[in-house]
Amino acid sequence: MMIISTPIIKDDAIILGILLIILAFIFHTESKKKGLWNKFYKIVPGLFLAYMLPAIFTSIGIIAPEWEIVTQDGLITTQKSDLYFIASRYLLPASLVLMTLSINLKGVFNLGWKSLIMFFTGTVGIILGGPIAIILTALIYPESVGGVGADAVWRGLSTLAGSWIGGGANQTAMLEIYGYNTELYGGMVFVDIVVANIWMALLLIGIGKRKKINRWLKADTQAIDNLKIKVNEFTKQSSRIPNLTDLVIIAGIGFGSVGFSHFFANKLAPFFEKKIHQIFSEYTVNIFSFLSSTFFWIISISTLIAIFLSFTKARNYEGAGASKIGSVFIYILVTTIGMKMDLKLIFENTGLIIIGFIWMTIHAVLIIIVAKLIKAPYFFLAIGSQANVGGAASAPIVAASFHPSLATVGVLLAVFGYAVGTMGAILCTILMEIAVNSV
Repeated sequence: MMIISTPIIKDDAIILGILLIILAFIFHTESKKKGLWNKFYKIVPGLFLAYMLPAIFTSIGIIAPEWEIVTQDGLITTQKSDLYFIASRYLLPASLVLMTLSINLKGVFNLGWKSLIMFFTGTVGIILGGPIAIILTALIYPESVGGVGADAVWRGLSTLAGSWIGGGANQTAMLEIYGYNTELYGGMVFVDIVVANIWMALLLIGIGKRKKINRWLKADTQAIDNLKIKVNEFTKQSSRIPNLTDLVIIAGIGFGSVGFSHFFANKLAPFFEKKIHQIFSEYTVNIFSFLSSTFFWIISISTLIAIFLSFTKARNYEGAGASKIGSVFIYILVTTIGMKMDLKLIFENTGLIIIGFIWMTIHAVLIIIVAKLIKAPYFFLAIGSQANVGGAASAPIVAASFHPSLATVGVLLAVFGYAVGTMGAILCTILMEIAVNSV
């Protein structure tokens, strides 16, 4: 058997060990109150490092999210790590439950309208960014925006619009609606991974400088601060040294909720897939495709369970460290997202990468301008953007990095993104087709 593009380490058990050693190193050095490390982490957030170090390991070939092998028969097969799947399907919903136990729902609602404004601004930035990026890129690399029929680049870019407004389900829906050549689709997935992950990295860096950014934005952070204070006060009041019983119950709450969410998601996803095909036409059926996504239902049901539990005595387990355990799960998820990023690929598919970066820049500029105009805190800017671009897998990560109790805000906005993702992407694609025909 001949191996192609294989990483040095392919065993998930070993990779998981490496990722956790990375996290242990980050947390150990970040805990230093004096010296070089203290100065370093004032500039570079630990969460960013948790994302970037696995990306470096992937880039130099130590680990990889997937790789190809050629058998003696000449057949090419793809092998992959299952760590991201496990982290996103098991650890993410568990972390959402554990970090939401102590949520002050009234406090979340009191965050006000600015979060929605920033979310929709992010959506508009993606819708307008696509056609503008095509026009600008055509001036430098006109061949990169060409193609005819199923090979037309604008058809492929429609999948990016679906992903960056909604999520994976919306992305797949756009692939079906516009019939992009599936043999070329991998290039679009590559652009999605590179551009979206780099933007997420920049948002994480911004979290470490959020006080300065908020001063520049002249933002009113009182509602956010009040929510964090109330949660912290509750945590202190219920705080206790956890015993084995506490830890087992916390695990039961987290993964029991995951079990329930998977059970109902496996029922609801095929149910809605059948129903939307019965009710809607061949064209409009894709608009509601997110309802057939198992991942959508897993995240949604987990969040609903968590909100329900926050009104019960289960919330007292916050004092035993429920959100801290949830945060560990989030950090593990971050490392698995990081290992999907091969930094070398930035220098490939130059034309598409340029389109992607210009596109994301327009999104970023617009959301920053609006944040400045309405004096929105950096939290709303980051979450409004990530709920669009990253979806339910990463929006809670960014939200929780501000405070564990805020993870739910990221989830709620991301779920909303699923709902509007396909319609927004269709509008964006119409504008991109017009842009291509005009250059």
